[in-house]
Amino acid sequence: MVVNLAAIAFSNLHILNTWLLQDQGSVGWDPISLWKQMGLLAKAVVIILFIMSGWSIGVMIDRWMAFNAARSQSRSFAPAVAGALREGKIDEAIKVAERNKKSHLAKVVTAGLMEFKAHQDSPGEIPGETIEASKRALERTEAIVHAELKRGLGGLATIGSTAPFVGLFGTVVGILNAFNGIAKEKATGLAAVAGGISEALVTTAVGLFVAIPAVMMFNYLTGRVEAFDVEMDNSSSELIDYFLKRRSMRRS
Repeated sequence: MVVNLAAIAFSNLHILNTWLLQDQGSVGWDPISLWKQMGLLAKAVVIILFIMSGWSIGVMIDRWMAFNAARSQSRSFAPAVAGALREGKIDEAIKVAERNKKSHLAKVVTAGLMEFKAHQDSPGEIPGETIEASKRALERTEAIVHAELKRGLGGLATIGSTAPFVGLFGTVVGILNAFNGIAKEKATGLAAVAGGISEALVTTAVGLFVAIPAVMMFNYLTGRVEAFDVEMDNSSSELIDYFLKRRSMRRS
């Protein structure tokens, strides 16, 4: 629906300027001409929208790079740490995790292993409190990593939801300018309202085109964060199972 509205806005803008070219021959519909025809308030709206667009693009690039790095390092981290734990080499598993600091799994697993390692060298049976302490450490780290992964996504959602309304404000300003043109020219011809209508259409279109990628990328990145959360939950559960097996081995 948002895409259709943007297409309609640009289509109407093209039709409007085609009429102007036919009637006057001196009014262009290229970006520079449209910018010159716009009032100060409409220009301020467009500048604000471009600032919002730049910020949202920055968040998209930052999250894209962070998520790809986390995915890449997790793929190499998972088999390496699993092999170390199968051999009972907790210190080696911690070293593997420290070499993959961008991996969301490594951050979570490191917290659990460090907590468990603090007690695993003590003689006798591993107490249940040690397992519970490791579990709490895993949960705390999961919450921290989740917050890190979502950094910037709230702002992206805000831009996606508010950019159309900022553009709508520019639309209202453009319509008011169109009526002001009618009042000044004492006429209702196309030339009297051209500037205001072009402002309205441009600001509407810019607002929509700022919002569309922001909303799409917010949904996509949120889905990836949810997938990372599932992976961290599974890794935490598997690590707790490993600790319980170590506890059973000490009992026997």
